[in-house]
Amino acid sequence: MNGEPLAFRMRPSTIDEIVGQKEVIGEETSLYKMIKNGYVPSMLLYGEPGIGKTSIAFAIAGTTNIPFIALNATTAGKKDVEAVVEETRITGKIILFLDEIHRFNKAQQDYLLPHVERGDIILIGATTENPFHDVNPAIRSRCGQIKQLTRLTVEDIEVLLQRALQDERKGLGMVKIDISEEQVKMIAFGSNGDARKSLTLLESIVYSSSKVNDTFIVDDKIVNDMVENIGVYGDKKGTHFYNLLSSLQKSIRGSDVDAALYYLAHLLETGDLVAVNRRLVVIAYEDIGLANTAVGNNVLAAVTASERLGLPEARIPLSVAVVEMCLSSKSNSAYKALDLAIQDVRSGKVGNIPMHLRDGHYAGAKVLGHVGYKYPHDFPIGTFGGWVNQDYLPENLIGTKYYQPLDAGDEKRLAAIYEKLEQFRNQRK
Repeated sequence: MNGEPLAFRMRPSTIDEIVGQKEVIGEETSLYKMIKNGYVPSMLLYGEPGIGKTSIAFAIAGTTNIPFIALNATTAGKKDVEAVVEETRITGKIILFLDEIHRFNKAQQDYLLPHVERGDIILIGATTENPFHDVNPAIRSRCGQIKQLTRLTVEDIEVLLQRALQDERKGLGMVKIDISEEQVKMIAFGSNGDARKSLTLLESIVYSSSKVNDTFIVDDKIVNDMVENIGVYGDKKGTHFYNLLSSLQKSIRGSDVDAALYYLAHLLETGDLVAVNRRLVVIAYEDIGLANTAVGNNVLAAVTASERLGLPEARIPLSVAVVEMCLSSKSNSAYKALDLAIQDVRSGKVGNIPMHLRDGHYAGAKVLGHVGYKYPHDFPIGTFGGWVNQDYLPENLIGTKYYQPLDAGDEKRLAAIYEKLEQFRNQRK
């Protein structure tokens, strides 16, 4: 009971014992076949905590019987890697499992390069961060496989839990436990696809239960108490957190209210209200835009209210804002038009500002030729206000179109005005 944690003991010994991740290392995958044939490529395993990165590395080592060394980049230094290199001179090829590889700085990663390239070290790097952002490109290029792992399904977790309950050597099979299939399902569901968390939870639940005649009697209340909030995972500065923000925005853009509320809930449980509020304001203008200009003010009001209220009450105004944005008409025409103009400016597609638009509020402006501006308010046009047909773009850019109006929501009215003004503009003076 006081030995190694259950999650550690239940690590698979071979790749045939791996639960889940069939798309990565299932029997039909090239990686599985390579390993079965005795060939292990250097690789990067990327994914959230607890979904099998370390287990896969240990299982590969157990399948091939190649000497195996595990290091954690948060504590290991160059001397540790030098010791691994020295070991290769004695034993030959070695599998080096480097957990949290993104924690190694560039110099540390570069030290590995020649040894990985020669094949003395088979590198299996594991990271919770996107390897295309946080792992040295030189290391990536020498890893023949970059595999993104996903959370295990509830069914996968159930298999893992039942295996732990029955395994007499590594699991809890030598302990008498009265636990129902429904309770196992509850644990599997509550662990949110995290294998390590599910096994840790099972072990805690078992040894928190009442013992009657040498049998641990698992009670629903203990399961419910332990499972509460266990699904929440989110490093505020990590890849998963930004994936949540991205998923929230894409769900709102896709008008899926339920998905958007799910991702909002997950984000709020991480506690980073500032990042959530910032993203919601961006969405209001990026994705709703001119189709419903009132949304920007409504979302800003909701964000202001959430900041004054703080969590957990902040969830109330934010839920209103998210639902409204999901169900609103949508347009990205305004910022897309601006991006085209920015592209022109950056590429050097510029011209001289027309003389009549230049600043004329100083003595000598007329001498410089800053004259000829017509004040639109002096030329009423229906109920629109004032408008006069004069050029505003530099001469070499006249006729350039950035804005492409959409026939969406309130933008229909704005688009009609835009088209009418275009007609007037084409009736040259």
